[in-house]
Amino acid sequence: MRRAAGLAALALVALLATGCATTSAGSPATSSPPASPADTLSGDLTVYAAASLKTAFDELASAFEAQHPHVRVLPVVYDGSSTLATQLVEGAPADVYASADEANMATVTDAGLAGDPKLFATNTLVIVTPDGNPAGVAGLADLADEAVSVVVCAPEVPCGAASRTLLSNAGVTVKPASSEQNVTAVLSKVAAGEADAGLVYATDVRGRSDIEAIVPEGADRVVNRYPIVAMKDAPNPAVAAAFTAFVVGPHGQAALRELGFGAP
Repeated sequence: MRRAAGLAALALVALLATGCATTSAGSPATSSPPASPADTLSGDLTVYAAASLKTAFDELASAFEAQHPHVRVLPVVYDGSSTLATQLVEGAPADVYASADEANMATVTDAGLAGDPKLFATNTLVIVTPDGNPAGVAGLADLADEAVSVVVCAPEVPCGAASRTLLSNAGVTVKPASSEQNVTAVLSKVAAGEADAGLVYATDVRGRSDIEAIVPEGADRVVNRYPIVAMKDAPNPAVAAAFTAFVVGPHGQAALRELGFGAP
């Protein structure tokens, strides 16, 4: 009896040992899931983005970092798309470039600095006035009144090119009080009461209580399309590709729609 009991105990020990060996070898039922390829991403990411993308890309940068804890998105460089394109052509070390139009993106790709960009959003213009609309602006025609001070983006900036097309389509000629290098500057001047009106993107006025917005007739026919691309000489190419995919993917698209951008 004692021998039988001993043999049974040995058999049990052997069985347990076999089970432990199977588990440590990676049994599908008990092993930890394999590391996701995303877990291998690490390092810093430098993004150059159009000024009109600030709210969206600040949010997307935080969400991307949350998905990839070993990645740090450096403070995004925001400015007019033409200014950013010039800096990139002159050698600025960026990983990703997001433009507010295809023309400035072409400046970068034609220089051989990036591959094929992907469209990820669209935007249209609105007339913006200080809170209370002291000049009584009602539409594009009112911007031609010399008594109304108007600020717009410079012609080489996407919002400036779109403004020029919108006004031309409406047969309106405007003598701007100033031409700014990005849409943020236009909005800031109007909000501060330094101008009676300006033309900015529809997304720029969301959540603002210090300005009023008017959707002008024909705005839906002047659409800015936003492309994004990973730079060929990106200091961190793997993370650059991942961030670009993130922006054009489901999470990025949902966030952009929530902020008022149109589908690409």
